Amino acid sequence: VFGDIKSKVGKTSLIMSLVSEEFPDEVPLRAEEITIPADVTPERVPTHIVDYSEAEQSDEQLYQEISKVGFIPFSLSSSLIIHWIPLINDRTDKDSRVPLILVGNKSDLVEHSSMETILPIMNQYQDIETCVECSAKNLKNISELFYYAQKAVLHPTGPLYCPEEKELKPSCIKALTRIFKVSDLDNDGILNDNELNFFQRTCFNTPLAPQALEDVKNVVRRNMNDGVKDNGLTLKGFLFLHTLFIQRGRHETTWTVLRRFGYDDDLELTQEYLFPLLKIPPDCTTELNHNAYLFLQSVFDKHDKDRDCALSPEEVKDLFKVFPYMPWGPDVNNTVCTNEQGWITYQGYLSQWTLTTYLDVQRSLEYLGYLGYSIIYEQESQAAAITVTRNKRIDLQKKQTQRSVFRCNVLGARDSGKSGFLQAFLGRNLQRQRRIREDHKSFYAISTTYVYGQEKYLLLHEVMPDFDFLSEADLACDVVCLVYDVNNPRSFEYCAKVYKQYFIDSKTPCVVIAAKSDLHEVRQHYSLSPHEFCRKHKLHPPQPFTCNSTEAPSKDLYTRLTTMAMYPHMAQADLKNSTFWLRASVGATVFAVLGFAMYRALLKQR
Repeated sequence: VFGDIKSKVGKTSLIMSLVSEEFPDEVPLRAEEITIPADVTPERVPTHIVDYSEAEQSDEQLYQEISKVGFIPFSLSSSLIIHWIPLINDRTDKDSRVPLILVGNKSDLVEHSSMETILPIMNQYQDIETCVECSAKNLKNISELFYYAQKAVLHPTGPLYCPEEKELKPSCIKALTRIFKVSDLDNDGILNDNELNFFQRTCFNTPLAPQALEDVKNVVRRNMNDGVKDNGLTLKGFLFLHTLFIQRGRHETTWTVLRRFGYDDDLELTQEYLFPLLKIPPDCTTELNHNAYLFLQSVFDKHDKDRDCALSPEEVKDLFKVFPYMPWGPDVNNTVCTNEQGWITYQGYLSQWTLTTYLDVQRSLEYLGYLGYSIIYEQESQAAAITVTRNKRIDLQKKQTQRSVFRCNVLGARDSGKSGFLQAFLGRNLQRQRRIREDHKSFYAISTTYVYGQEKYLLLHEVMPDFDFLSEADLACDVVCLVYDVNNPRSFEYCAKVYKQYFIDSKTPCVVIAAKSDLHEVRQHYSLSPHEFCRKHKLHPPQPFTCNSTEAPSKDLYTRLTTMAMYPHMAQADLKNSTFWLRASVGATVFAVLGFAMYRALLKQR
């Protein structure tokens, strides 16, 4: 609280009248610092009041003490001293200026209002939030004065609204547009009554009565032509309402909405909202749970406008409009299943989310935050969407697992066929693979397989063939594929060395893949042939593989890999027993047929 001591504007009297609830007989030059407890303030926040005395303090001390909000008292019975405003805020940048409140004190000494005099000054200095007329002697508007101070800090006008232009600021429009799109559950561009009621309940814990809803829409109708469409609120109407709230001094309404959707005072999504705490013990993985998949399915459905079970480039762009950047690059289309046009299918969409959650759960939490998962599903945070699996060693001890995602690292020399092996898992033969641009290639591929009737995700990761620099991440997986080119005599040597160096004593199942099996097989320049090597180290014989076919490559081999990853103890014990592979293949075929039938049924529904 500051003012000119020579004018005796009554700033210290204001503080003392607030605290003692009576006008003081004797007023010191400066009141002691006071903190008002949170439980006695309307906004339930503590308020620290600092008095300033020009006789005792310098301008530098004034600048250091002002941090949140400032009062500029003036006497209604004397001329207004306005030099305090530039003194306070000319030394700060525009975005960190302190909101100011003009206080017309000693209203008991005059019979007129000062508002006509004040309005030009408020227009000149945009840092002034409001003006209050009061009397320390009569205790008029004293409590209200400090309430406005709290309001100016908790619900500032500056980040939301530009008084000169009489419109919302771009950053506010951007935030409210995201909120509108998240709340538009069917993505039809309007908020219908159900969506408005859900929004109202989410932000203010109470629904709107039918008549109240109509009243809101009527206000919009009277002020703009395209604010209401098909009896629902458009984005323009939504933005207009918030402009109206601010212009009528109800900033707290807009701020309540913004903060409920994760925004801070700078209209940025908070770190706490985007990255909630999630503890992940060692040797545990992260997966999406059932509710998360249901949510992601609803997001897919509301953006799949043509109901073709795939997202066109325009539909993908529309889905990610609530993000500050485009999270998926062109490599995603070569990481998951797509249709003939190269568009991400429903299964591919869920697979990409599964991949992100497995490899980088913090990124997945961030993405779910942008989509509004915790708000739509009324959860405390996005962490509720994540399942942290139990330690892998416990799975091995109990010889069973509840995990749904299994990682297979694919190793091999250059040009051995690793990339082709990954793309074949996505149903692409060699002809389709040749259309992939070099800068759009991916080192990951993920899709579903069926193991004994259970749908599981298999994540393939192509490891760069740098033998001397294989990291722990390159080695940590559930199953290993060692790929060699049957037509290259030097290709198998790399597989043999990698196995002996890193996996010979490991409990991780290993499979040798004889890639490009459609070509002539040549003798490998290694002391043992691939078959002899596998026999010596008790590995299954090399599995022939080719993607040079007219049809989509078979998924049998990938089902076997998933089965080995799920049951490593069985893979080791039954490696020479062909019934292990037979059971996996038959189970996969049966459930693939059933799965395709269900997919067709879903497609008809969509």
